[in-house]
Amino acid sequence: MAEVIRMPLLSDTMTEGVIAEWHKKVGDQVKADDVIAEVETDKATMEVMGYVEGTLLYIGVEKGKAAKVNGIIAIVGKPGEDYKPLLEGENTGAAPAAAPAAAEKAAAPQAAPAPAANTADTAATAEALKNATVIRMPLLSDTMTEGKIVAWNKKVGDTVKSDDVLAEVETDKATMEVIGYADGTLLYIGVKEGDAAKVNGIIAIVGKQGTNVDAILAAEGAAPAQPAAAQAAPATNGAAAAAAPAPVAEESNKDGRVKASPLAKKLAEEKGIDIQQVTGSGDGGRIVKKDVDNYVPAAAPAAQSAPAASAPAAAPFVPAGQEGYTDTPLTKMRQVIAKRLSESKFNAPHFYLKIDVNMDKAMDARKAINEISPVKISFNDMVIKACALSLRLHPDVNSSWMGDFIRHNQHVHIGSAVAIEDGLIVPVIRFADQKTLSQIAAEAKGLYDKAKNKKLQPQDFSGNTFTVSNLGMLGIDEFTAIINPPDSAILAVGGIKETAIVEKGQVKIANIMKLTLSCDHRSVDGAVGARFLATLKGYLENPVTMLV
Repeated sequence: MAEVIRMPLLSDTMTEGVIAEWHKKVGDQVKADDVIAEVETDKATMEVMGYVEGTLLYIGVEKGKAAKVNGIIAIVGKPGEDYKPLLEGENTGAAPAAAPAAAEKAAAPQAAPAPAANTADTAATAEALKNATVIRMPLLSDTMTEGKIVAWNKKVGDTVKSDDVLAEVETDKATMEVIGYADGTLLYIGVKEGDAAKVNGIIAIVGKQGTNVDAILAAEGAAPAQPAAAQAAPATNGAAAAAAPAPVAEESNKDGRVKASPLAKKLAEEKGIDIQQVTGSGDGGRIVKKDVDNYVPAAAPAAQSAPAASAPAAAPFVPAGQEGYTDTPLTKMRQVIAKRLSESKFNAPHFYLKIDVNMDKAMDARKAINEISPVKISFNDMVIKACALSLRLHPDVNSSWMGDFIRHNQHVHIGSAVAIEDGLIVPVIRFADQKTLSQIAAEAKGLYDKAKNKKLQPQDFSGNTFTVSNLGMLGIDEFTAIINPPDSAILAVGGIKETAIVEKGQVKIANIMKLTLSCDHRSVDGAVGARFLATLKGYLENPVTMLV
């Protein structure tokens, strides 16, 4: 059956999106990971993927026109398929852009009439959709493919207003709120707390009471809805199962006979363990090898006096614990970090350039600047400013490899990597070359605080053209970093360390900072990267040049 593609929620304040560009036209084949359009929101222009496969049958919003969040912008299905029932009762927010074209595509060989049962199903679905709104997992970041429901703020049967926050969703970048933009009763919840749903997958249905929710779910190939009581208390059976008593294994000594495997008896004898003190976990309380391995003796009674001539025998070793491990589920952020950096490391041919920077003047300059600056300037702020100015002079480093062409960015957006509990995120300082040191410091501090509190929005961590990763404050002298796509380079910053250097034949102590530039050799040549580092070194060793 044909599937609708709706205007996704791309920021927490978005209510509608403007179609900036269509990358597909009616009749084109669409794959699940194809970018079908670019949408301009109140915060940024982002790509929209359909996450469905088939033929693009319908485009509901012309380029330059807006559609409400959750409104239908396109339909994908089989060639010649009748998609019009999906539009009944829907307000797409704009006049159809390509319905005539769709009719032309479908006008060729006419499809055979569908069976009566299918017609009835389609009619039931269309009728249900008139009285209900399907809430789908929105695309909350440009790299998101699925989201995990952290918490539901409503339960089945509750009344919902269009501006109510239905749920909190954990993406690969942050935890964000999902608004349904629909009035009515919450009829169905399709994803339990802690479970994930693919982008564009149904997570809830809101509408009039009595709406045939099962018809909508059947059309989507989803599981039928359960009664409200069942959805409200899914853990009842699990709780009962958890409360069931475990088999008692205390009958191994019954009638004075010890039930134990030969291996367990032999092992107990070797370890000096009284087999009768061991609790069995096997069938009928039978003692097995693992019971002996895991046995921890009770507190030993006071030692009895022994003949003075006999030396005390060494007590057998008994481990205080047992072997074990803990499996930690991956967060969405960690999954995407693993995927994107693996692709970067193995697809982009990395090479590395290292340079030492004398930070003596930078340290003096920072001290003087902080005496008058409204915010505290860090060395990392100075590195970001120096990188931004250097990129202006070396635009080849401020580029992105696009497969069959290189994109030279005319703006300088510096990403600054931040380690948080769930992984690594890169807030972006936009137009860093045009900002003062105090402006960079204030913006960076705000972004770092939002990152640690999981309050970053998509516009805060997207659009970088170059990245800085600083581990110097953690005592790391130098390291190499993996390029952060879509950048062509990343700068790894080590700590400042007192080092003996030779200057004009004299040995002196200087404060040295080691920098390592990782470059994508497809877009940045060695000489280009070397010249960039030389310029960067000049700015940091003589910071006054950054103020000119």
